[in-house]
Amino acid sequence: MTATLGLFSLAGRTALVTGAGSGIGRGLALALAGAGASLVLAGRSDAVDETRAQVEDLGAEAVGVRIDLRDSASLAAIATELAAETPVDILINCAGVIDRGAFVETSDERWHDLLAVNLDAPRILSRAFGARMIARGSGKIVNIASLLSFQGGREVAGYTVSKHALVGLTRALANEWAGRGVQVNAIAPGYIATDNTAPLRADSVRDAEILSRIPTGRWGTPQDLGGAAVFLASAASDYVTGHTLVVDGGWMSR
Repeated sequence: MTATLGLFSLAGRTALVTGAGSGIGRGLALALAGAGASLVLAGRSDAVDETRAQVEDLGAEAVGVRIDLRDSASLAAIATELAAETPVDILINCAGVIDRGAFVETSDERWHDLLAVNLDAPRILSRAFGARMIARGSGKIVNIASLLSFQGGREVAGYTVSKHALVGLTRALANEWAGRGVQVNAIAPGYIATDNTAPLRADSVRDAEILSRIPTGRWGTPQDLGGAAVFLASAASDYVTGHTLVVDGGWMSR
């Protein structure tokens, strides 16, 4: 391995990935495992065990943790305990939910549940694990943003608000922790084929509209985001902080 390739190695490091049971979270977990990281896989379903088995098939160590990110009070206690027990070098805040529908028909409960997962959970986890990273003088936090961190979207007000705010949190923490050895960045995926986007892909009109704007002419896959995640989680990005890396097949260039 050349010195340059060595910068991308995650051997000897532990990464916690939320939303690891499927979709982008699972894809990122497998990418980090392939780069040598040990994994703490957080999710609220048995699908986390499927991801753990796939990570172990790559020869990496993994443990699964059941967490309901909608319960902020419980999450804070779990995060504090987990941070004390497990030295986490890399935190990937990936879990996210989307609620499609007219803003005027969105209940307070739906709104708050969405913000709890998409914004409060990254805040709580970043606080718990970031404190330990600061104490050690090193660490990486990668938040999974969205194209809707920059755009308004259609009938996804809560999701759009949460993803705008997540980029704001990324920049704020990057500024606060840059001199303490902790880099905080974000990845903004384009249109990725996951359960969250299944309704769009099932709608032939919307699917055609979306594909017509993507220069690469296809939906992305969770695997398309792996290289960006490894870069931002590794020593290769030690002088990169407060940045939102768009991985969108060219969508934002149109």
